Amino acid sequence: MAVNLDALRPGFTDDPYSVLKSLREAGPVHRVETLGVPMWLVTRYPDVRAALDNPLLSSHGSALAEPLRGHPHFASWWFGDLSDHMMNSDAPDHTRLRRAVSSELTTRRITALRPRIEQLAASLADSFADSGGCDLIADFAAPLPITVLMELLGVPAVDQENFRYWADVVTGLADGDASSAREEASGYLRDLVVHKRTSGDNDLIGALARATGEAALTDGELASLAFLLLVAGYTTAVDLVGNGVLALLRNPEQLELLQRSSSLLPGAIEEFLRFDGPTSHVLRFAAQPVTIGGVQIPAGDVVLLSLASAEHDSARYPRADQLNIERADRQHLAFGHGMHFCLGAPLARLEGEVAFRTLLSRCAGLTLDTAQPLGWRVSLGSRGLRALPVTFRTKPAMPLDEQATIKVPKPS
Repeated sequence: MAVNLDALRPGFTDDPYSVLKSLREAGPVHRVETLGVPMWLVTRYPDVRAALDNPLLSSHGSALAEPLRGHPHFASWWFGDLSDHMMNSDAPDHTRLRRAVSSELTTRRITALRPRIEQLAASLADSFADSGGCDLIADFAAPLPITVLMELLGVPAVDQENFRYWADVVTGLADGDASSAREEASGYLRDLVVHKRTSGDNDLIGALARATGEAALTDGELASLAFLLLVAGYTTAVDLVGNGVLALLRNPEQLELLQRSSSLLPGAIEEFLRFDGPTSHVLRFAAQPVTIGGVQIPAGDVVLLSLASAEHDSARYPRADQLNIERADRQHLAFGHGMHFCLGAPLARLEGEVAFRTLLSRCAGLTLDTAQPLGWRVSLGSRGLRALPVTFRTKPAMPLDEQATIKVPKPS
C-alpha cells in the first residue's frame, strides 16, 4: 500500500524533515501517493545523487508524464506552451539547449553583475534601515533577484511592474490567479522574444535571439527559457536568502559566529543550501525498468527524488539536522547533479553572498518578529517563505569597496 505523502499540506511544508527522516530510516525507496498521483519516493543521499544523473530516468514530460496530465499542479510545467526548457528535456535536446544558454550565461556575464547587485541590495536596505523592522521577503529577498532577472533578460522598465506581478503570482509569492498570470506571462515573453530578434539589445534574451547555427533557438524555446529563469531563478535566490536567514535566527550561535567572522560566509552559503535548500523534490520518469536502492521500478512510473531528505541523511553528513556554517563537506545537491546541474547556480550564489553581506553589515541584533506569523509557500518542488518578519538595529552603512567578496564558482 502506498504511503500518503501529503506534500502540499501546510504542516508538511512547515517541517518536512521529521516526516522524511522516518521514511529515510525505514528504507531508501517508498511507494507513495502525493496530490493523488502514485510515485516512488527516493530518500537517501547516494541513491538520490545517482538517480539525478541516471539516463534511465527521464526529465522529458511528454508521453512519460501522462500520469500527471490534467493535474493542475503538474500539467502546465510538462504540457504547457512554455515547457520547451532544459529542466523538461533529455539528450540530445537538453545538450543543445544547455550549450546554447551556457554560451551566453557565462561566468564573465554573471560576475559583471556584481556592482549592480550590490547597488540594488544597498538601496533596498536603505529603504527599511530606519524602520527597525521589515518583512525580509517582500522588502529585500524578493525584489533583489527579480530586478536582477528582469535586467538580465532585458525586460523594458515600462513592463517591469507587470512582469514582477506575474512572477510573484506564478511562483506563489503573492496571491492571484496563477493560471491567468502564466497565460499573460506566456504572451508577453513570446512578444518579447520577437522584439529581441531585431532589437540589437545585448541582454541575455537579445544575445540568444541573434544566435545562429546550432545555438539558434526557436521562439518557443526562448520564451520557455525565459519562463524557466523567471520561475527557477527567482525562487532559488529568494529561498536561499529567506530560508538561510531563518536558519540563522533559529540558531543564534551560528549567527553570532558569522557576524564575528565574515570569512565564513562562502561556506555558510553552501550550508544554507544544504540545510534548507530551495529545491526540495525533483520529478523524474522511468524510461525503462530501473533499480534504485534495491527496489525495482517499472517503466513509465513517476519517481520523486527527495533532495530535502538526502541533504539530511546522517550517513552522509554527521549531525545532518544541525546547522553548521563551518561544515567541511560542501557537496550538496541543492543545484542538482550531473547533466541537469543548474546553470544559474553562480548567479544564485552571487546574489546570496551580496544579500547576506549587506544584511550583516547593516542590521544589528537581527531577530525574528514572533508577533507576526511566518508565511510558507506550499509547493511540492520547492520550500520557501512568503513572509519573514524581522526586527533589528541599524548599523552605519559600510562602503561597498570595504566589503570582502568571493569568486563566483563555475558550474560543475
